[in-house]
Amino acid sequence: MPQGTVKHFDPDTGTGSLVQDDLVERDIDRQAFAASGLMELRLGQRIRFELEEDGDEPRVVQLNIVSL
Repeated sequence: MPQGTVKHFDPDTGTGSLVQDDLVERDIDRQAFAASGLMELRLGQRIRFELEEDGDEPRVVQLNIVSL
């Protein structure tokens, strides 16, 4: 499971972005955040995530906290 760091998160919309360890930026959509069961994400927080093929770009489908 890849890991990355939260770059941005908007709690009002449940969306944001993360930067993978290989510096690829990925969007976090409302559906992925809701499926995680998490209450919030914080800037700089380390997370593990799963990717699912979705057309040209894989999308984040699962999030797990690595560190608080």
